[in-house]
Amino acid sequence: MSQLTQAISEVQERLGSLQDEIERLKRYVEALEEENIRLKRELCAVPEQETNRVIANAERLQGVGHENLMKLYKEGFHVCHLHFGQPLEDGDCLFCRAFLRRD
Repeated sequence: MSQLTQAISEVQERLGSLQDEIERLKRYVEALEEENIRLKRELCAVPEQETNRVIANAERLQGVGHENLMKLYKEGFHVCHLHFGQPLEDGDCLFCRAFLRRD
């Protein structure tokens, strides 16, 4: 019986340590959930003016990029993905023209 008692005691100790570990993990998950909520609130608090400024800057940069590609094409170089940077031969390239017409 003493071996059985010892085995039961060891199982109880393991269960106790597992319960402690589960409690620790629960506290960790709670802390992560609280941080997640805080970060979501922080993200939602970004002022609309800041969002509009970022969007306007992105649109401006996109326009500059399109202008640069148009300039390259007018100088006689491909801007399409098939022949990018190669000199134009035989006039216009339909792929380049289609690419430059995109909004």
